Amino acid sequence: MGGTSETGEIRRRGCGCSKDDFLSEESFQSFGNYFKALGDTPARIKDRLLTRSLDTLELHEVKAQSEHEMKKTLTWWDLIWFGIGAVIGAGIFVLTGIEAKEDAGPAVVLSYVVSGISSLLSVFCYTEFAVEIPVAGGSFAYLRVELGDFVAYIAAGNILLEYVIGGAAVARSWTSYFATLLGRHPMDFLIKSSSLPDGYNLLDPIAVGVCILIGILASLNTKGSSRLNYVASIVHVIVILFIIIAGLIKANPENYSNFAPNGARGVFQASAVLFFAYVGFDAVSTLAEETKNPGRDIPIGLIGSMVLITIVYCLMAITLCLMQPYYQIDANAPFSVAFEAVGWNWAKYIVAAGALKGMTSVLLVSAIGQARYLTHIARTHMMPLWFARVDERTGTPVNATASMLLATGFIAFFTKLDILSNLLSISTLFIFMTVAVALIVRRYYASGTTTSPDRNKLIAFILLILSSSIATSLFWAINISSLVGYCISIPIWFLSTLGLQLSVPQARQPKTWGVPLVPWLPSASIFINIFLLGSIDKDSYIRFAMWTGLLIVYYVLVGLHASYDTAKAAERKRNQGEAQSKLEEGN
Repeated sequence: MGGTSETGEIRRRGCGCSKDDFLSEESFQSFGNYFKALGDTPARIKDRLLTRSLDTLELHEVKAQSEHEMKKTLTWWDLIWFGIGAVIGAGIFVLTGIEAKEDAGPAVVLSYVVSGISSLLSVFCYTEFAVEIPVAGGSFAYLRVELGDFVAYIAAGNILLEYVIGGAAVARSWTSYFATLLGRHPMDFLIKSSSLPDGYNLLDPIAVGVCILIGILASLNTKGSSRLNYVASIVHVIVILFIIIAGLIKANPENYSNFAPNGARGVFQASAVLFFAYVGFDAVSTLAEETKNPGRDIPIGLIGSMVLITIVYCLMAITLCLMQPYYQIDANAPFSVAFEAVGWNWAKYIVAAGALKGMTSVLLVSAIGQARYLTHIARTHMMPLWFARVDERTGTPVNATASMLLATGFIAFFTKLDILSNLLSISTLFIFMTVAVALIVRRYYASGTTTSPDRNKLIAFILLILSSSIATSLFWAINISSLVGYCISIPIWFLSTLGLQLSVPQARQPKTWGVPLVPWLPSASIFINIFLLGSIDKDSYIRFAMWTGLLIVYYVLVGLHASYDTAKAAERKRNQGEAQSKLEEGN
C-alpha cells in the first residue's frame, strides 16, 4: 500500500512498504519539519482536544484510507454466534475457579450477576453508536466523534492493550486445558525459567503457536471465520449443557453452606476480575462495517448474545460450587478437575475438549476485532497507515491482524493469568465508562443546536456524575465502614442524573435504534463501571498508569503530528471541493 498525498489520497506503488507507509505525513518529511512540528505541539494538542470528528467523516473519508472496502457478509445470526464465540472462554473456564476459591466462594454467581448487569448496560451504549456509525473502529470511532481525538486515542491504546492481554490470557488457558485433555497436569507444558521474576517465569510456547494459527485463520476471510466460529460455538454450547446437567447430577448442597465467606467485599472484588469473562462483546461492534443491516442486526446480535451469556455463566458458576467445596477448586482447570473429584474421570476429557473449542473461538473473534480496531486507528494516522491496509483478495486487514497476534503471542509466552486478568479489567472498565459518557454527550450536545447555558449545565452534570461515582468507589476501596460517605455520594449521583434529565433538553434523537432510559442507563453504566474499578489491586493500577504514560509519549512525539497533518490536509481538500462546486455553479 502506498503513502498519502497532501490531500489524503492514496498513492499506489504496488507491493512492499517504505517509509511512507509509516511516516508519510508532512511533519516527518524532514528533520526541519519534525522539529517545527514539535515546537508547535501545544497549539496542536489544543486543536486536537477541541476538535471532534463527524459521523460522515468516519463513514466515508476515514474509511477510504484502507483503499479497499470490507465485505458486507454478516447478519444478526452471525453476530449472536460471534458474541458467544467472543466471550465464553477462559473467563468462565478458569477465572470462575480462581475467584470462587480466593474471593467470593459460592457467591461467585452473584459476582457474575453484577458483572453481567454492568456489561449489559455497556452493550446498550455500544449498540446505538454501532447502528449510527457502522465502522470497524468501534469505541475508538465513537469517542472521536463525541469526545475528540485525544480521549479517543487514550481509549484506543487501552482497547489494544485489552485485546492483547485478553488474547494472551485465553492462549495461556488454552494450554492448561490442552494438558488436561491429554491426561496431564494443567501446568505440565509450561517451562520454568529461574532467571525471570515471579509471575513472568512460566514460559508457554504452546500459547504462541496457537496465536500464530489463529492469526492465519483470521486473515483469510471474515465469513469463513464466521462459519468456523458458528460450528465451534455449537459444539461449545453442547459441552456447556453437558457440564451443567452432569454437574448438577453430582451436586452436593452442603457445599453451599458457607455461601459468601468474604462477604460483599469478596463478591465485588471477584466481580471486578470476572468482568474479564464478559470482555469480547465490543469486538462484535467492530464488525458493523461488515454487517448487511446494522440497524436491525447489531442490537439483536449484541443484546441477544449478552443475555444468553449471562444466564450461562450463572448456571455454570452454580454448578461448579455445588460439585466441590469452594476451597478445593483447582485454579487452572476447575471444571475438569471437579469432575475428576466427584468420580467422573472420563467427563474431564469432554470438559477439556469443550473448553478448548470455546477458547479457540474467543481467540478467533478477538483476533478479528482487535485487527479492525487497529485498522481504524491507523486510518486516522494516529498509528502508521500500514496497519490500515485491507487486502483486496480476502477483504481483511492482514497487516493489523498479524501485528496484533504477534504482540499477543509475546505477552502470552511470559505472563501469568492473574496478572493479565486484573490489568485487563481496568482497561475494559475505563473504556466502557468513557463510551457511556460519550453517549450522554451525543444525546445532549450538538454543535449549533445546544445553547451555551445548556452546554455548561451538561458539563457540570457529567462532572458531578463522574465525581460522585469516583467517591463511592474510593469509599469502597479504602474500606470505609461508615454509611455517611455513601449517603452523600450516591444521592449526588442520583440528583445529578435527575437534573440532567429535567434541565437539559436532548439535542439529538437516534435515527434507527436508540438506548432506552437516557440519561439513566448510561449514567448507571458510568457508576457501576467506576465502582468496580475500586475493587482492583494497586499493582494493576501502576501497570495501567505506566502503559497510559507510554501512550501519551508516543502521541506527543508521533501520533499527534501525523493525525494533525492528516486532518488539515483533508480539511483543505474539502474546502477546495466546495470552492470548485461554487465556481461550477457560478458558471
